[in-house]
Amino acid sequence: MAVRKTYLALIGAALMLGGCSFSSEALWPTLAGSDSDTENSAVAASEPMGSDAVTSYDAAQSTQPLTGVSPTGTFVGSRVENMQQELNRLKSALNQHNNELQQLRGQTVSHSQAYHGTVAAISARLQVGTTPGNPVLVQQWNTAQSELDRVNDDIAALNSLANKVAADSTLSTFLLESVRSAYQVSGAVDEDHRQLALLEDETNRTTVLIDRLLNEISESLSRQTSYVSTERANLNALALAVKNGEIFGDSLSKRVFQSQAAPAPSSQRMASTSDRPLVVIRFDSASVKYEQALYNAVNRVLERRPQASFDVVAVTPNRGTPAQVALNSNKSKRNAQAVLRSLADMGMPGSRVRASDATSASVSANEVHVFVR
Repeated sequence: MAVRKTYLALIGAALMLGGCSFSSEALWPTLAGSDSDTENSAVAASEPMGSDAVTSYDAAQSTQPLTGVSPTGTFVGSRVENMQQELNRLKSALNQHNNELQQLRGQTVSHSQAYHGTVAAISARLQVGTTPGNPVLVQQWNTAQSELDRVNDDIAALNSLANKVAADSTLSTFLLESVRSAYQVSGAVDEDHRQLALLEDETNRTTVLIDRLLNEISESLSRQTSYVSTERANLNALALAVKNGEIFGDSLSKRVFQSQAAPAPSSQRMASTSDRPLVVIRFDSASVKYEQALYNAVNRVLERRPQASFDVVAVTPNRGTPAQVALNSNKSKRNAQAVLRSLADMGMPGSRVRASDATSASVSANEVHVFVR
């Protein structure tokens, strides 16, 4: 009797332990898994979070060939086999295009880093001072332009890739419609409809990933195009700095771009045309350095009023014979054209600048006045 009680007590304890184990698994699902699951978790944890990682992961998961479709001997079954082959080819193309996108992104990063490294070297040399037109800086500027051209080539490759993915999107839409229309074909068995459902699900998933990849390419294209446009303007401003041997600052086009995104408040707007000139450049010698002062003045105006435009007026002294006045007028107009070119090199759009000429008895030498309007 005592032995039987001991035996029953052991069975009860075993049942209680079993129940506890079951309860703990129900409340806290087991974290242990197969070796492959553990490896996948480790890889996922080591990858950076972002659109690139998500796209690569989803594409890798979805581009596996579709399995589970077997011949049934019916007409619908043969169509399912053909559509399965088309879907597998589409998955392979999606994987290839995703890999191409990641490769292009890596190239763009490498080319951008090389470009900014060269520009930084030029800016550092200009910051400490150098000679006008230093041939070392000219060579570095040419190198920076070539590196920026490589980024532009990456944009062209992105455009080509976008066309390929757009073709994949069209094919996936056609394939999805073909799968859905196959449900209406008579002479199918239950297995055919099961395989059609599987094919429809996989095609839907592939279509979503194609659209996601196409959106990412479009965003990259927009971002890189804007980047190259801005850096082209900055590179032109840097060329002027190399020519003069001193650095001015960022391209004025950056201020113009910001003004299009966020117009200045009405309280900060100036009069349509100021009576006093913003800058007076007196050309009383063969070489007049005016670029830095001109840049600083225009940049300050754009900081306060990003929508501002400018008038460049060639002012000629109204003194001497008519022939002397005409000769001075031609020289003054050439000086005004030089100022216009300087503003263009600094990144000022031509639509924001207007040129004119005038004569004045209050000036003793040819001058160029810059007004804000």
